[in-house]
Amino acid sequence: MCHSNTERLIDYWRERARPGAPPARTAISPADFADLLPQVMMVGRVSSGVYPIRLVGGLVSELHQRDLRQQNAISLFGPRERMDLQSALEMARRRPEPIVVTAQARAEGVSIGMEILFAPLAGPDEGPDRFLVLYQPLAMVSRLRGAPILSFAIEEIRKGGPANEAAPRLRLATLDGRRIA
Repeated sequence: MCHSNTERLIDYWRERARPGAPPARTAISPADFADLLPQVMMVGRVSSGVYPIRLVGGLVSELHQRDLRQQNAISLFGPRERMDLQSALEMARRRPEPIVVTAQARAEGVSIGMEILFAPLAGPDEGPDRFLVLYQPLAMVSRLRGAPILSFAIEEIRKGGPANEAAPRLRLATLDGRRIA
């Protein structure tokens, strides 16, 4: 179960998505969720692992206390979590569905829970080339005591929707103690 703001943006995304494809960037109107804009970022994709932040809402900037534009979005996460997040983002591009990351937003000596939604969007070539991102604090941000968020520690990555339910499961087989598949 996600926060109501996260659910709201997922529902908005789903209403505009096409069968088997994410919504086009042009199908998304920020005016439709204006009250959430301070919590929203637009993240691009240059290649696997390179996700430059393009636009940043006011709350997001305040929480980090720096300009995030052009920074790689996965660099906001701890080094151990980056590969997991990169894999999830690439899967969200191949099987277009939003993903929700539950994480601890770490500041100097304190942290708060955060949901971070990544919803893929299609560009002019029809392939997903952007992510609509929502920061949803799960605790009062005042608990950070004015300290900037330094990094996120991922607790869980939830892949949403029917596109990911049908994902093939990895199975290992052995023959005489040797792995064969």
